Amino acid sequence: MTVREAGRTALVFAQREFRTLLRTRTIAVLAAGYFLVIVGLVVAAGTGGYLPLTLDLLRPVEVLVPVLAFAFGYRAIFADAQRGELETIRTYPVSRTAFVGGVYLGRLAGFLWVVLAPLLVGAVLVATSPSEQVTVISAHETVDSPAIYLRFVTLTAVFGLVTLAIATAVSAVARSTREALALVTVLFIALVVGFDATIVAALSGGIISAGQVEPLLIFSPNSAFRGLVLSVAVGDVYTRGAMAGSPLAYSIGLASWFVVSLAAAMRTAWRT
Repeated sequence: MTVREAGRTALVFAQREFRTLLRTRTIAVLAAGYFLVIVGLVVAAGTGGYLPLTLDLLRPVEVLVPVLAFAFGYRAIFADAQRGELETIRTYPVSRTAFVGGVYLGRLAGFLWVVLAPLLVGAVLVATSPSEQVTVISAHETVDSPAIYLRFVTLTAVFGLVTLAIATAVSAVARSTREALALVTVLFIALVVGFDATIVAALSGGIISAGQVEPLLIFSPNSAFRGLVLSVAVGDVYTRGAMAGSPLAYSIGLASWFVVSLAAAMRTAWRT
């Protein structure tokens, strides 16, 4: 199969997955819930500026985006295997790369719109708010501007790419609905709570030093995303270097999760 043929095949699967998302009521309900939660947080936090809004939304986005990603992707490949469609697909000259890539892109097309739409609404609310906005945060020697929030939204999109890739890998590895849900639950707890809690416990117990924390954070996509927001979107001027870390290291961490997850999905997509 040539590269052009693989691309066309991937687009066919992408279109199929996107139509599947549009017909799934559970996805629609979760999307509406996420939209209401994020916009509600924006309204509750106030519209005093882009920097405060970024900091207010950082933690909720860090938790909710993986939830949405797992909901969008944990059955993407497993559902085909469960219905027997995967065996039929394998009888055609379709490569694993084209199949998994198409499934991923189709889910991503719907997923990114859901993730980013309420964040863009938040930007509009700040821009059109009649209340007085904070233009200079003198206490932190930085300037509030739309660029801060734009960088945050961009990094959120990248974080969504990675978490959906992880969910796609789960859908390829799982052999049953129960196994898929178990994997999703374990990964969610580990990524959102477990990894950071382990580092804090190790730091408190003297097992690791403060200087060893930053290299460990790149092994968690959530921590890497948080580090990128603090170092790239908000900036070292605001954080004064604390908890900011190296953008390159965090970028490598997210890229590694993305590549390894999709590689695992492609490796295990064809079931024996």
